[in-house]
Amino acid sequence: MSARPGRKAPGLRFSPWNLLLIIPLWILITPLYNRMEPALFGMPFFYWFQFVGIAVGVACTALVYRMTRERPTAPARGELDVDDLDEGSGR
Repeated sequence: MSARPGRKAPGLRFSPWNLLLIIPLWILITPLYNRMEPALFGMPFFYWFQFVGIAVGVACTALVYRMTRERPTAPARGELDVDDLDEGSGR
């Protein structure tokens, strides 16, 4: 499949932003958080470390999404929009 001029080729593309998705994997290192101390507001380290890990994972995923999403492009002239190709549209 060849790409049309002015459009990106389909498929997997590498972006350095995707490397940020490795950061949330640190939560999987069990010996890192398998302990009770230090406690935060009476909550053992085991629990608040996981809460922090979730927040970091969400932040990394959102940042990677924002930085790697495709920008919408205007359809080229003569090219039909998806709504124009819909068989259910009553023209």
